[in-house]
Amino acid sequence: MPLTGRVHSSQYFDEGSDGKSESDLERDGDKVWDSTTKGDLSDILQQNREWVQAETVRDPNFFTRLAGGQNPKYLWVGCSDSRVPANQIMGLGPGEVFVHRNVANMVVNTDLNFLSVLEYAVDVLEVEHIIVCGHYDCGGVKASLNQADIGLVEHWLRNIRDVYRLHREKLEKIESAEEKQHILVELNVVEQCLNLYKTPVVQRRRFKTSQGGQAFAMPRIHALVYSPGDGLLQKIPVDFRSYTAQFSHIYDLYDSTQPQEFARRRNESGSEDTLLSPSASASDRTGAAATPEGDGVATT
Repeated sequence: MPLTGRVHSSQYFDEGSDGKSESDLERDGDKVWDSTTKGDLSDILQQNREWVQAETVRDPNFFTRLAGGQNPKYLWVGCSDSRVPANQIMGLGPGEVFVHRNVANMVVNTDLNFLSVLEYAVDVLEVEHIIVCGHYDCGGVKASLNQADIGLVEHWLRNIRDVYRLHREKLEKIESAEEKQHILVELNVVEQCLNLYKTPVVQRRRFKTSQGGQAFAMPRIHALVYSPGDGLLQKIPVDFRSYTAQFSHIYDLYDSTQPQEFARRRNESGSEDTLLSPSASASDRTGAAATPEGDGVATT
């Protein structure tokens, strides 16, 4: 049977399934999935139909536009936590943000999944902004503060422990466990932003756009933190220029001497962007907030 057009899977039940019906296929050995258990997705499918109907009434061309492709301005690097849905908390619809999520919103230079998303977003979609968003009450950050071997995920959490190591002096002055978690969430976001600046794909496009007559090099990188308790996003103040002279010779893959005209536009606009970010300050929300200490690798 040729695979053309939209075909429902039920048309193939007689191929490799001994003629079993869809309800028959829900049987697993002698166990029958009750419709009230996780084995049945009827509620999800019904909610999908209701959503389609509501969107079509609201905008008859909604799905026609989605079928035409995507042109998002934003790449969102967020946590896998189910309480932090990118589109909803930014007030954006389908097609407006390209999303990558993992445990504790990490930018790891050996993560081919993330690096593939990043390259597609920057080189193909040409996003203008990359947002790294952490959130308070992050399970990954909490786990990194405990001395316990929790299995495979510990290899991932080690990256957050490294953030703690870099900012240990500041963090260990904080007596409140909750406040320490909050500050580490923010510091982790900052360090992941710095990791973005180190990637060849980001440097390459920022170098190119810095010479294209724009006021800012693209993509611009933003550090945000989300509070599930009140639903608010906050921008973490980061000075991306403070340590450029100290670390650009280590991480810069391109000639960081920018055209005079671009430098003039950047200074007039007050932009904190540079071709390669140095370290940055974390949130100034409390007196325990960290100050620039390094770039995540070079200081120990």
